[in-house]
Amino acid sequence: MKEKKLNFKNCTQQMLEDIFGLTQVPRHKALQEWLEAEGNISDFERKTLGHLRENLMLRGHTWNETELRDKFIGPMMVLVNFDSDKVQYFAERGLSGRVEEYELSGSVDGMIAEGRWKPEKTYFCMNEYKKEKDPEGDPGAQALAAMMVAQEQNGGQFPITGLYVKGKLWYFMILHGRAYAVSEPYTATLDHVYEILRILKRLKQVIYEMVSGEGGATPPEGGTTN
Repeated sequence: MKEKKLNFKNCTQQMLEDIFGLTQVPRHKALQEWLEAEGNISDFERKTLGHLRENLMLRGHTWNETELRDKFIGPMMVLVNFDSDKVQYFAERGLSGRVEEYELSGSVDGMIAEGRWKPEKTYFCMNEYKKEKDPEGDPGAQALAAMMVAQEQNGGQFPITGLYVKGKLWYFMILHGRAYAVSEPYTATLDHVYEILRILKRLKQVIYEMVSGEGGATPPEGGTTN
C-alpha cells in the first residue's frame, strides 16, 4: 500500500478534521489555564515592549514576513529567552512524523524543542503570516498539523501548545488528544502586547516543568514567571 503523505503547507482546518477526526472546542481548560496564569513584567521588559509595539504600529504595515519575524516576533522570543543546554527555540526547521497512516512533514516557522543542536522532541509550534487577511494557505491549520507531529513525538502525554501570527494578531492554540482550541486574537499594537509576553513566559515555565520531569532542565535567566 502506497504511503500517504501530507505537507503542512497544504493542510486546512477542514482537512485535518476530516482525516484525523479532530474537533475544535470553544473552551479548553488547559488553554484557559495557560492564558490566564499570572505573571510579572519587569520595567526593562515593559520598556522594550513599548519600543517594539510602537515600531510595529508605525511601520508594520510595510513589512514582509521576514521583517515581521526579525523586527517583532524574534525580539519577543529573545526577551523570553527559551534557550538552554537542553531546550531551544528553533526557527525554519523541518519537522516530520507519522500520524495514523499519514506521514506529515514540512517546515515550521518557530518551535520550542528539546535538543542542543537540532530539534529532537517538540513542545510548541508557531506559524506566521504577514497579511492579516487572505494569506496564501491556512496558517492555523499548518501550525495544528505540526502540533500533531509533536503530539506523536511525546506519546500524547500532555497538551501540545501552538501559535499562529497574522500581522499584528496573535492566536494561541492547544491540542490534547483529538480536541483543539484557539484563543481569541491578541493585538500586538495594543496593550495586549504585555499579555502576549506574559503568556510566552508562562509557556517557558510549563515546558521546563515538563522537561524537568523527564530528566531535569533548568530555565535560563530572563523571562521567568514570578
